Amino acid sequence: MFSDTPLLDALIKSAQKPHAAFYAPGHKQGKGSNQRILEFLGKSVFAADLPELPELDNLFAPEGVIKQAQELASNTFGASKTWFLVNGSTCGIIAGILAVCGEGDKIILPRNIHQSAIAGLVLSGAIPIFVNPEYDPQERLAYNVTADAVRQALTAHPDTKAVMVLHPTYQGICSDLKAIADLTHQYNIPLLVDEAHGAHFAFHPDLPPSAMTVGADLTVQSTHKVLSAMTQASMLHCQGDLICPQRINKALQLLESTSPSYLLLASLDAARQQMATQGQELMDRTLNLALEARNKIAAIPNLSILEPNLKPGCDRLDITRLTINVSNLGITGFAADEILHEKLNVTCELPLLHHLTFIISLGNTPEDVHNLIQACQTLPKSLWEAVSFRASPYGKRYPLGQVPKSLWEAVSFRANPYGKRYPLGQIPKSPRKAYFAPTETVPINQASDRFCGELICPYPPGIPLLMPGEIITTEAIEYLQQVVVAGGTITGCKDPILQTIQTLK
Repeated sequence: MFSDTPLLDALIKSAQKPHAAFYAPGHKQGKGSNQRILEFLGKSVFAADLPELPELDNLFAPEGVIKQAQELASNTFGASKTWFLVNGSTCGIIAGILAVCGEGDKIILPRNIHQSAIAGLVLSGAIPIFVNPEYDPQERLAYNVTADAVRQALTAHPDTKAVMVLHPTYQGICSDLKAIADLTHQYNIPLLVDEAHGAHFAFHPDLPPSAMTVGADLTVQSTHKVLSAMTQASMLHCQGDLICPQRINKALQLLESTSPSYLLLASLDAARQQMATQGQELMDRTLNLALEARNKIAAIPNLSILEPNLKPGCDRLDITRLTINVSNLGITGFAADEILHEKLNVTCELPLLHHLTFIISLGNTPEDVHNLIQACQTLPKSLWEAVSFRASPYGKRYPLGQVPKSLWEAVSFRANPYGKRYPLGQIPKSPRKAYFAPTETVPINQASDRFCGELICPYPPGIPLLMPGEIITTEAIEYLQQVVVAGGTITGCKDPILQTIQTLK
């Protein structure tokens, strides 16, 4: 049964069936496709790019092969019910918030939550109660939230409708999720988990526990990030009776395309079958590659590896997530990323000011890991001299090794115009009201102490530094300018070089 791929089988059969197509898409199984892309991708991709034909079922009212594939997925990942997502984990996270929160309802979240959760706040009208994750000032990394921090938030806000947490963070850091789940259920409210980077957890005992196994009510996994589904293909899993499945259905109908890609859906079916039949074997190999990379890179002078040491906010670490601190080289993570990508043909997942994070997954090979180790051993000064300075749009030039603040240091507290300082749990304005409120363009040097009117987000990792309704601080402005100067990308703002900023009128 677990070896079945009902959706993939149906798609293959439909793609190979001779017939005259008088339905969308317009390329008609590749017959009308551009020749160059046809030669690059191959005819079979376009032959399988089909709409919701009768034999292929309907994503929003599944009764056939999609229903069968989703039921197999729920069994494989330990859920009561599973939904396939073709708009990425973003739509699943938003749907989860919409299913449990309405206008004015409170939801507890960590401040290092992904921007998709902020979109969920805007669309639902929910009010965030932000919880500080633990912060390591030596490593300059935010870890995860603790059960104690969640307990304090619930005590202060007993009318909260739900809790949402990360499991794991981008760096693979996991909190004691079982303790948080038990605590949340004492209040008879659901625990939602952004498990975008943890779809592999269920398949090996040496990995952190999956959210479903420790009591989460809803979890969203990016099946494409660490397993073998195609980009944008994710899953939403649910269990228990604290969340109404029909509310999830209704939310997804608002958020997902009415023309879902069967290439993405079939890739979810195939990825599920692969893990159900070979999961532990594939994770054994992946963990061995990760350990080899960790051990050899840790021995390289001036590089340090984030280790799985038990600390507040770090109950477990996914060792397939490799985070390297490069600050002792005298360069930023952005500069190191540029060298590795352009000169040494090794590309990381996430560059930050001080770190690089690499995802080691079932698709990596021993050759990949060898190339990574060799590249880290050969980051000579001659390569990075050319990129050690970047011109600033503000008339300054910063040495890349002299960036004093991390993102978390820049967002830990926010000053208001009246001399008070708000901890992160107290956002002066509703994200929804602020998002749709009138704004004005202000020079960046005049924006401090005003309410932000846009979502400003260094990307990756997609964690907003400023969100609509928050107070803009001098520290936040300085950090954003340093990211721009150091070669990072800022998304969500009208002015990407941040000479101006949108504030609420």
